[in-house]
Amino acid sequence: MMIKAMTSLAIAALAFTATSADAQVRAKLFSRDSLAAAVTPYAAEARHGGWQIGPIARGRNYSLGMPLYARDFGHGGFTFDFPYASARAGHVHYVTRPVRTLAGASIIRVRYQVEASPGTRFIPQEDSHRPATVSLYFQRAGDNWSGRGRFAAYRWYAPPAEVRQIKPGQFEMRVRLDDPAWVGVTGGITAGNNPTAYRAALRHAGRIGLVFGSAGLRGHGVFATAPARFTVTDFSIR
Repeated sequence: MMIKAMTSLAIAALAFTATSADAQVRAKLFSRDSLAAAVTPYAAEARHGGWQIGPIARGRNYSLGMPLYARDFGHGGFTFDFPYASARAGHVHYVTRPVRTLAGASIIRVRYQVEASPGTRFIPQEDSHRPATVSLYFQRAGDNWSGRGRFAAYRWYAPPAEVRQIKPGQFEMRVRLDDPAWVGVTGGITAGNNPTAYRAALRHAGRIGLVFGSAGLRGHGVFATAPARFTVTDFSIR
């Protein structure tokens, strides 16, 4: 890639199996004290659903302060706790899983929720003056993360209209794969102006997931100012 080399248009999702303590936290709607008490070491809960927290490029994991995998939530979903209270504690960039192909698929649906105590802010670690966002992406197999030459058409990010600000609540994304506004990693190409490369990326897709950042630097990482949790309750490709 280099991740930091993405242009302003470049558009650069961890599960927590409910324990009794976790259920109590949810019942209390994540008050500040109960949220802080709910953080459980991931190593103590060994199950995950294949959702990897990254990206891992050239031997480096860009999601600092995070476990390698999100925890399984069922229905294709996952959950994780944001690093807090500053970028030095860490930041989450990509949450992805393998996919064999997206050829023939028409829509991706994601239902998710964000839980946080009142006053919690979500901050893009490289674009802190903008709102933190989450959006969909997929990646063609064999990408070298350079974003150059043919690899400029290997990572594709959801249309700008489908980018969502991160804030507490329950939400749903429905993004059509035939939308011509899907954008390549450098921002200069779209599904509309390079349909051949886009269709090839769909046919040879290797990973899919969510990216966290800002509208201009989509996968460049987000942290929270206080304990907060992100949960995908349903992830489906149709």
